[in-house]
Amino acid sequence: MMTTDLFLATGGLAPSMLARVAPPSCWRGVDGAGACRRDGADTLLELGTWTPRWPAAHLLPSLAPLSAAPPAFRFELSIRAAGEWSPWVATLTVGDVELGPLPAAAGPLTVDVDELHASPPADAIRLRVRCRGALATPWLAALSAAGAGGVDSEAPAAPGVRLPVPSLSQMAEDPAIALRICSPTSVAMVLGYWGRPTPAAAVAADVFHRATDRYGVWPAAIRAAATRGVAGYLLRFPDWSAAAWCLARGIPIIASIRYAAGELTGAAVEATTGHLVVLTGYENGFVLVNDPGAPTGDTVPRRYRRDELTRAWLERAGVGYVLFDPARVAAVTPSTGA
Repeated sequence: MMTTDLFLATGGLAPSMLARVAPPSCWRGVDGAGACRRDGADTLLELGTWTPRWPAAHLLPSLAPLSAAPPAFRFELSIRAAGEWSPWVATLTVGDVELGPLPAAAGPLTVDVDELHASPPADAIRLRVRCRGALATPWLAALSAAGAGGVDSEAPAAPGVRLPVPSLSQMAEDPAIALRICSPTSVAMVLGYWGRPTPAAAVAADVFHRATDRYGVWPAAIRAAATRGVAGYLLRFPDWSAAAWCLARGIPIIASIRYAAGELTGAAVEATTGHLVVLTGYENGFVLVNDPGAPTGDTVPRRYRRDELTRAWLERAGVGYVLFDPARVAAVTPSTGA
């Protein structure tokens, strides 16, 4: 089965608090602030070396700069595979600036918009975050490192959970962008849950990635939430137990799913090659979901069969945004047994 390791580093957040928002099966502890140095006009935050329990094929970096005016940034990674360190590889830049290119080089590490793939898999990872300007505290950097195995689809061994996440439909927004903003609408729902109600259109404006003409770049969503005081990270979930752990502690999950027509009974969107929904709980073989693709706010809450959502989510990457309010997460008590 797939193993996912979640490596965290922070400047200014309490490790004891972070231990309460990371599934124990994935969490590999919290590093200090790392090494931060100037590199011309940039600040370079150097993290790692991180060693996964099993060689990692899928890498998801994220940065939550908890500031109203965060810097533009990108991730730069190097991996050790087959006994050798790869050249540094850069991801997309989040924010409207141009950062200088890294030298082009063939190697085991490739970039696919939000995610990096290692072939052969990495047995050690170094991460740099290049920021244009200063990176103010507090901030949270994370790296999800997952192996290439299958997922564990067993049901969570826990009573049902239902979180009161407000319902928002992306279809209620400007028709020019409504079909494209499932990610920012999902983020807006979770911001509302954490007591920071924000219009979906405002989140969409913040996450829009001009270079790729996308509203769904995953690290941009983490950054947009952080500017509103809600921290978070990206995680490739290995199983339902890790997801249930978050939900049982009052932490909704924004899940990236895809499915063909007929694969997800009662779906708000008939078929999709990429869609974001909010997982709000589970009960009796069903997963409770706020689906922003529903036509109206009152039709956003859905119950999807767990076996079908397993295929649409866990078996097709299992990527989720985990967003939390550092000041409130310990005090939230979810409703259970709904």
